[in-house]
Amino acid sequence: MALKPIDNALPLPHETAKFGVNEESKIASLPPPPADPIIDYISSENLEPISDPESEIQGLVEELDSKDWTRVCESLNNVRRFALYHSLLLLPILEKVMLMVVKAMKNPRSALCKTSIMASSDIFKVFGDQSLDSANNAFDNLLLQLLLKASQDKRFVCEEADKALNAVVKSMTPLPLLNKLRPYVRHINPRIRAKAAITISNSVSKMGLEAMNEFGLVSLVQMAADLLNDRLPEAREAARNIVTCIYEAYTRNEEQKQESWQNFCQSSLPPIHAQSIVKITSSQ
Repeated sequence: MALKPIDNALPLPHETAKFGVNEESKIASLPPPPADPIIDYISSENLEPISDPESEIQGLVEELDSKDWTRVCESLNNVRRFALYHSLLLLPILEKVMLMVVKAMKNPRSALCKTSIMASSDIFKVFGDQSLDSANNAFDNLLLQLLLKASQDKRFVCEEADKALNAVVKSMTPLPLLNKLRPYVRHINPRIRAKAAITISNSVSKMGLEAMNEFGLVSLVQMAADLLNDRLPEAREAARNIVTCIYEAYTRNEEQKQESWQNFCQSSLPPIHAQSIVKITSSQ
């Protein structure tokens, strides 16, 4: 009995080879995919004023919400220019702008993330405590993102976030900033706890005894005592710095410094915490 022809028979070996060569030639002739644009990270000192700020401010928030990430980067640099040279124009929309900065900071593109962090630094440097005035928790969201970015593994993003947190400390009154940072020393992420502890330590170093009392001296010492047992050495070192700052402020006018400090700690803290706190300052 004659065999029927098979229409879908496999191609012969030489045909397969020819097909492969042709496909490879086609692929080789395709143009390469376009490279991502290179983003320049401009230092604050090299930013220039905007030529027509009154007109440019009208579309700033819309530009920050663009789907084109390179346009968002450009707009973030304009935010920085407005902050540095035209702050009165930026102030009425500062809250909206800060929320857009938060959105950009959450973007997985490192270039966009870093540019947004640089924008937050310039906002803090110029507006200081005015950045806290927000009905939509813009500052709280921004602070959380900075702590998150300062805790990640991408070094150049992490370093930029550390600079922004330092700008927060330098430009803001310590007391309201401590109230904002307080919840993060109990955060589930140990890196965030450590970054919050370091920022608190830097802020406490600017405070006098009156401001510490206003925050709650016992609360501040208790916070430091808890951080002394943290997993990360950075948090523990920040805790020791906090204790030293409190000790120096508390005993500044005391003749018997160590005795006065020991009495305070023993009357304010559980014995095990009081002992660990006193031990830090016993050599001073």
